[in-house]
Amino acid sequence: MSFLRPFQKLIFNTKYINASRTVTFHYISRNLMSKSLYYSEFGDPIEVVKFREVEVPPLKSQEVLVRMLAAPVNPADINTIQGKYPVNIKLPIIPGNEGVGIVEDIGKEISGICPGDRVIITKPAQGTWRNVGVFEKDVVRVIPNDLGLIEAATLTVNPCTAYRMLSDFKPVKDGHVVIQNGANSACGQNVIQICKAWGIKNINIVRNRPEINELKKYLESLGATMVLTEEELRSTNIFKENIVSRPALALNCVGGKSALELSRHLEKSGVMVTYGAMSREPISIPNAALIFKNISFHGFWMTAWNEKASMTEKETMMKDILTLMCEKKLKGPVSKMVKFENYREALANALTTQGFTGCKYILDFTS
Repeated sequence: MSFLRPFQKLIFNTKYINASRTVTFHYISRNLMSKSLYYSEFGDPIEVVKFREVEVPPLKSQEVLVRMLAAPVNPADINTIQGKYPVNIKLPIIPGNEGVGIVEDIGKEISGICPGDRVIITKPAQGTWRNVGVFEKDVVRVIPNDLGLIEAATLTVNPCTAYRMLSDFKPVKDGHVVIQNGANSACGQNVIQICKAWGIKNINIVRNRPEINELKKYLESLGATMVLTEEELRSTNIFKENIVSRPALALNCVGGKSALELSRHLEKSGVMVTYGAMSREPISIPNAALIFKNISFHGFWMTAWNEKASMTEKETMMKDILTLMCEKKLKGPVSKMVKFENYREALANALTTQGFTGCKYILDFTS
């Protein structure tokens, strides 16, 4: 089967020669337009992010034309637009670090990717907040067609972050306990599910709220061993009474007093990994934690890992995560699909997180 270039229109021109009909083909160029968001200055996303429609350039030999299906709005996207994220970008730029789409056309030197394939964008800052885009072959990856839309759209950031933090700092598969704050976040939900799949006990800390019982039940349904509010963690006796062993690994995305409380419950030579700072408060490290308990503190940034990791490491991780997803052991976060033209709703939600499960808003290009 041959596929027409999306930049061309096929015209049939019928001629009659010696009573025989001859059909000749002529191509005339036509414009393919892409609807996208963009910003040309840093600032409040609601103010600086604009909508535009531009012509899609012809494909180069190593490029792929993708019609996007869905792309999430992540905190990192918001911080980048605000100019607070430590990445070098040139303005104007199309935002969006991850997403899923369908291949519509491929460059003449492309192999291993075909029109009709479902693909995810694997590298950040490629501009996924658009309905049609041209991407280099190296930044797309073919995924199984039966993978859920939410899982595919959100695959490259939070599941990978959770996977790496559970793999690179402590051998938790040896029976160690994991504790985390911000457990209802998108990454926190992935941590819970991966822990369950790997047989790891996990203690999950969340802020108190009116619907706390519903939240606890939801996280337990994902595989949480225990869910405690920050207040309950301060007074709990589960570790002193050996109901659960002291954690060897703490995952911190909040900072401030919440992080301090996590560190107090770590076992000797335990590790805390910080990957976020939702409270915008610095971490205070008690002297005793360093001197007498030998607690170590680390930071983790998925972007930095991707820059240093080998292709083998990346492929192993992606295969493991895709296997968990296809086996229904790892599902996407609670999400709301938002029509592309209603993008401001998604931006506003990311700026002021709402919902007891930290609902993620995802741009929907299909409607």
